[in-house]
Amino acid sequence: MLNPFFLQGSKTEQGLIQDLINEQLRMYGVEVYYLPRKYLTQNTTIREVIESEFDNAYPIEAYVENYEGYGDNTTILSKFGIQALNELTVTISRERFENYISPLIKNQSNIKLSTRPKEGDLIYFPLGDRLFEIKFVEHEQPFYQLQKTYVYTLKCELFRYEDEVIDTGVEDIDNNIGGSTDLSSGSSSGLIKTLTLSGLGITATANTTILSGGIRYFNVTNRGGGYSYAPRVAISSAPVGGMTGIGSATLIGGIVVCTDNTNPNHKSVQSVEVINPGYGYTQPPNVAFFGDGVGAAATAIIASGVIGQINITNGGSGYSVPPTITFTGASTVSAAATAVVSAAGTITSIRIIDAGVGYVTPPVISISAPSLVGFGTYQFNETVTGSISGSTGRVRTWSSITNQLELSNVTGSFIVGENIVGSASSASRTLRIVNEFPVDDGFAANKEIQDDANKIIDFSETNPFGTP
Repeated sequence: MLNPFFLQGSKTEQGLIQDLINEQLRMYGVEVYYLPRKYLTQNTTIREVIESEFDNAYPIEAYVENYEGYGDNTTILSKFGIQALNELTVTISRERFENYISPLIKNQSNIKLSTRPKEGDLIYFPLGDRLFEIKFVEHEQPFYQLQKTYVYTLKCELFRYEDEVIDTGVEDIDNNIGGSTDLSSGSSSGLIKTLTLSGLGITATANTTILSGGIRYFNVTNRGGGYSYAPRVAISSAPVGGMTGIGSATLIGGIVVCTDNTNPNHKSVQSVEVINPGYGYTQPPNVAFFGDGVGAAATAIIASGVIGQINITNGGSGYSVPPTITFTGASTVSAAATAVVSAAGTITSIRIIDAGVGYVTPPVISISAPSLVGFGTYQFNETVTGSISGSTGRVRTWSSITNQLELSNVTGSFIVGENIVGSASSASRTLRIVNEFPVDDGFAANKEIQDDANKIIDFSETNPFGTP
């Protein structure tokens, strides 16, 4: 029989053991951070976590069981490449967790379990500057000494970043998320919404040199960027009695030396050829480029003093909203028109609202330039906000080549035409297209996979063992 003079279940004796364990952990342990997982979106079919967030980190002392280093099979070569499978086993005080961490997380939303450490939560190990995911929580060792357990033993594996948002406020943790911070690489997954923004068109510039009153050659001083078609070369008029020269631009695509121009579909000016040197110049004329990198162009056809037809000579690019169209020319009543903009940001047609009256010659059509203003580079995991809608989201990837911004944790609905502003980078660009992550995507919900599997293996009540 048990010693009657020693109370096995005495709280004082249990408290003494717990205090001794806490003291040992503080003496021989290391300070780690506990990151509870918040489940934002969870698939109900196979309980797959689609979207989760780590926005808090709590320091706690822990004893590292791996005295010989990380666990076995630290690095393996698999069909997915070289994988690091570092394992870490740490022991934390049960009392410290229940009295310090549990009260702080028990009332937070989207927390599945707050009374003990939970599988799927993270441990930040500062000595190795690594994040580990808890795979198993041993809560019964040592096995009920004095009728109570005193520690949690956490068996962890190196954390593999997927689509989680990590924003704890602890710089060392937030900068070590396991995923790539190179947004152009597209290595970060788990996109929810893709925003296609207006690209930045850079207008090319050039100057001229004259010889014997005519244009000798064009010197391109800035290649520009964002052109889909060769721009029109405009040369200032020659003096009275002279003839204005004519030049033709040649484009080149996919060269890195051009500002914001690494997309082979968006070209820059390579050179300008002298078609007609003109004559009568006393000083080099000015040169300007007009094309889709700046705006669209169109011509009008009149009949009986009114505009009968408008021909688009250049659809332009980068338009997020219909531009303003004005008509310049002698008339009794000026014409009016509105433009139709495609999803690609180009002008597809111009609708005549008022044909005008009294035109003798076709008026000159002026189309306002697209909203190609923008600046900055979006940073990974920063919050972006729509300037009009106030909608927010977390940056997963940003590509300056495709001008696509992939977001997760989206709140609200973004509006086409508003500016998307980054909270940390202050980057701002105009929104053109919003591509929603398909909520009824069969693969996203595992439905198609399950349906196809049911065609191969029957798991109905008549076939409980799944015989094919």
